[in-house]
Amino acid sequence: MITEFFIAIKPPTVTHQEKQVSVVKGKPVFYEPPEVKAARAMLTAHLGKYIPKKKYTGAVRLVTKWCFPIKGKHIDGEWKTSKPDTDNLQKLLKDCMTDVGYWKDDAQVTSEIAEKFWAERPGIYIKIEELE
Repeated sequence: MITEFFIAIKPPTVTHQEKQVSVVKGKPVFYEPPEVKAARAMLTAHLGKYIPKKKYTGAVRLVTKWCFPIKGKHIDGEWKTSKPDTDNLQKLLKDCMTDVGYWKDDAQVTSEIAEKFWAERPGIYIKIEELE
């Protein structure tokens, strides 16, 4: 099974790594700042349109191309070498994909290709392939 789609949005630049911690009654309590909650809600809403009919149950390869709106002197298709880091982008995305039901657990992602570019058409390209 292969699932493939493009979400035409301005990719979020806040990441899962930006969780905050506070101390309540001497114990750490982790929470998401409003920007991360908003990014999670946006990703979840868009991902909900492409949920596979059948949940992935085995190993999968996740290919992701993050296409950020062009700024400054960058050109379409140029590698984006500035923040956010791909690993931080992927974490929030995979958590959202787990939450809406693409797979049982994002630990099933055993192969991952993540790229980020400057693009005239911003968005996130996602391809999921079942591995044998």
